[in-house]
Amino acid sequence: MAYPISKLIVPPMYKMWLKKIQGLDNIPKDKPFIIAANHSSYFDIFIPPILIVPKLNKKLHALVNSYYWKPFLTRIFLNMWEAIPVFVGKEKNSKEKNKLAFEKALKYLKNNELIMIFPEGTRSHDGKLRKAYTGIARLALNAKVPVLPFGIIDANKVLPIGKTLPRFVRCGVRIGKPLYFGKYYNRKPNNKIFEEITRSIMKQIATLIGQKYIY
Repeated sequence: MAYPISKLIVPPMYKMWLKKIQGLDNIPKDKPFIIAANHSSYFDIFIPPILIVPKLNKKLHALVNSYYWKPFLTRIFLNMWEAIPVFVGKEKNSKEKNKLAFEKALKYLKNNELIMIFPEGTRSHDGKLRKAYTGIARLALNAKVPVLPFGIIDANKVLPIGKTLPRFVRCGVRIGKPLYFGKYYNRKPNNKIFEEITRSIMKQIATLIGQKYIY
């Protein structure tokens, strides 16, 4: 079992704050894929893994802001889960480091493992979808894998930004059908294509959570 200790500890605790879960049958079983989820709380970072990893018994690697490798405890956890640091600030050699991160994500996908990305890049303060970055489109096209839209509803009400303890509120999960981008594989990639793919992913997430993606 991938991450046996996490199976014993994290899912039972998290499921106390989960209500109806829809779309589990949409999870691909025979191929690697990228999970694309909205992000409004620290609480939502575990929800895709606790639902998908036990079901498929595959490792899941999240792309995470390199800042979270600075605190000792989060660094231990991120290394245990083999998360991939992304350098979003003015860190030295950030461009080269992000290229290595991209290559590592490709390697995991080619090894039939899973990647999780929050395309917005950071938490939404009010739960509304923010403009997404196009890295997910670049990765999906390079790896030639589908993207699984993952909608998380009200995670920001469970653990609002600035709070350390969860409230007694439950959040919902809706998983959409995998999105395939084969029509782009034989086209020369450019920023317009990356934006188009990213927008299509975010619109699916918006539908799942009952919002509109306006960007």
